[in-house]
Amino acid sequence: MALMADQFTIVTDPVGDSVALSALFAVLPLLTLFVLLGAVRMRAWLAGLISLAVALVVAVAVYSMPVGQALLSASEGAAFGFFPILWIVLNAIWVYNLTVVSGHFDVLRRSMERVSPDMRVQAIIVAFCFGALLEALAGFGTPVAVTVVMLMALGFPPLRAASVALIANTAPVAFGALATPVVTLGTVTSGASDDPRLNTETLGAMVGRQTPLLAVVVPLVLVAVIDGRRGIRQTWPAALVAGAVFAAGQFLASNFVSVPLTDIIAALLSAASVMVLLRFWRPAESPDLHETPGRRPPDAAPAGGTPSGGRTVVGTAERRDTAAEVARAYAPYLIIIVIFSLANIGPIKAALAKEPWTVAFGWPGLHVLSASGKPLASTTFTLGWLPAAGTLMILAGILTAAVLRVGPRRALRAYGATYVELRHAIVTVMAVLALAYVLNQSGQTNTLGEFLAAAGGFFVVLSSMLGWIGVAVTGSDTSANALFGALQVQTADRAGLDPLLLAAANSSGGVLGKMISPQNLAIAASAVGMAGREGDIFRRVVGWSLGLLAVMCLLVTLQGTPVLGWMVP
Repeated sequence: MALMADQFTIVTDPVGDSVALSALFAVLPLLTLFVLLGAVRMRAWLAGLISLAVALVVAVAVYSMPVGQALLSASEGAAFGFFPILWIVLNAIWVYNLTVVSGHFDVLRRSMERVSPDMRVQAIIVAFCFGALLEALAGFGTPVAVTVVMLMALGFPPLRAASVALIANTAPVAFGALATPVVTLGTVTSGASDDPRLNTETLGAMVGRQTPLLAVVVPLVLVAVIDGRRGIRQTWPAALVAGAVFAAGQFLASNFVSVPLTDIIAALLSAASVMVLLRFWRPAESPDLHETPGRRPPDAAPAGGTPSGGRTVVGTAERRDTAAEVARAYAPYLIIIVIFSLANIGPIKAALAKEPWTVAFGWPGLHVLSASGKPLASTTFTLGWLPAAGTLMILAGILTAAVLRVGPRRALRAYGATYVELRHAIVTVMAVLALAYVLNQSGQTNTLGEFLAAAGGFFVVLSSMLGWIGVAVTGSDTSANALFGALQVQTADRAGLDPLLLAAANSSGGVLGKMISPQNLAIAASAVGMAGREGDIFRRVVGWSLGLLAVMCLLVTLQGTPVLGWMVP
């Protein structure tokens, strides 16, 4: 027990009193994770555990962190990985699974498919609007797996379907799974800087002033990928309306309504706007872009084994659904909006933030002081068991089961299956968050921040690239925020930059790395029957990823100057 009771004070230059030499050791856990995922192609959960072990060794052997303190730090990170992060993801995917087992997922899909016979417009609705809705609820690879199979069922060639699904899965990612990446970012950055703006609400508002620019562009990119210049020339009204409305919805929801609801509101508004537009406008022509007859889309399962949209897509395109069934298909999303809106009403939100609904306590036995001698804020664990997004999703799931007429036994079976199917994702997320906490509380992140601060004002250009690298390697904006969020704000503080801007840039730049991450490429390739040919898909999307990243870097750089500095809250 003596080991557990030791107090630890962070030191940024433990190796020869040199930040540069210390940084060589501090980077080892991240380097291990990136090599195992990117070069060795090891399973993410195993790579996460090995990298955590490396971080613990560096913390104890190099930074002289007591073994007990290092293990307690990892345990707090793992706990945070489950609550509130996985608590949100698991319950959100459960609600999605309820729509699958009841058959209403297909009803929703068919309602969107019937809006237009034009395949380019269908791609905007399915890949961009519906994909964003899936990202809002499930995230973690589910939107790509489901929409790519839907596009195949509509007749898109495999390579094109995979490219479109991957590129579409960008603008909504930062607010995916009920804004899980932003929630994570708020937690890891709040303990790394004294800036009071580093919380979920303000970070969400800042991200909501960056990613909408991508939303405007992405639908135009989709029709360009599908049909080149002719696609842009003939369908730009639909692409522009979908993107502009989504962008407006994302900005307004993240800044003035609810950060967790951002993607749900933006996706529904975008889809509705395209449907309204199509009552008054149609493309000049609708060329036949179908795949060669005879090709059948294969079954596919979303990441983590989530029940597949693929198994229910084939052969259902001609079925007509009643207005009541269509209304029920949209009901889960409306239920979620109502519940979260009520929970975010000022007096209710304030009441739920107090005991007994929310309990804050110091992590037992963990005593870590900053270099200045102050206790780290991150050692305080906040358990908001009732107002947590995951808990609200359980309530939404119960109401959804009732509306969709899913009996208690089937609903509970789906809930249990969700945990089983996501067992590897559970280990991965908990390991990565444990890794992040050890890096932050041992001083390794501080060392890297001090080292990178030597870049001075130029770091504002690099911040989005850092997030991009993190997501490209880990496949998750949540993981990239956990790994680099604290690093961004500490570097910003030392370089005289805005920590809020750089923290948000980590997430906003990160979303553009998702289309080239090995995990997402593997999901898309397996869904279209191209397993082993991920390289072909990579070559189709990497140019768009880099081009959009350059745009994001330019935006963030300008937001760090008087030109667009007014956009920072």
